[in-house]
Amino acid sequence: MDVKKLVIIGSSAGGPRILKELFDGLPRLNGVIIIVQHMPKFINESLCDTINEYTQMDVRLVEDGIPLENHSIYIAPSEKHIKLISDESFQLFDGERNNYVKPSIDVVMQSIEENKFEQLMGIILTGMGRDGAEGIKYLKTLNAVTIAQSEKTCAIFGMPSEAINTGCIDLILDPLQIREKIISTLRVNERF
Repeated sequence: MDVKKLVIIGSSAGGPRILKELFDGLPRLNGVIIIVQHMPKFINESLCDTINEYTQMDVRLVEDGIPLENHSIYIAPSEKHIKLISDESFQLFDGERNNYVKPSIDVVMQSIEENKFEQLMGIILTGMGRDGAEGIKYLKTLNAVTIAQSEKTCAIFGMPSEAINTGCIDLILDPLQIREKIISTLRVNERF
């Protein structure tokens, strides 16, 4: 596996606007970004198209069995859970809703294996509920850098607040600060 750096972003209500801020002018970076955005199915393609217009990264909707490739942003499709298999390819599956949602941020975060990535980051953006909190706790056991969006910039502070309440969040940042952290993390040969 040549992917050494992974960023997982979870968002819900208010997320698409923040995702645009994060990816506006984002250069082609050396790593993979996975986005789990809670959204109705009819928005899947338009979110991919929008993010694709903003960044030089390759943007695609997750399909069953596709491998992780550097310089890529993967978006979880609605109404399916996703997980990584051996941290090399995606598996889509039905399963029960987790925290009332499918796809679940927790499910993909908890599928990461230990010692597979040199750098790992988990980010929880605006949204209702507590999806992502258990995933953040798990990623912290893998020495990931964990980030929550600041309350003043959230449409709904539920998910970031729940993540912060775990005691496993390293940084609470505004969207532009999160963007800079992603860029500095995924640049070639740079560490957190």
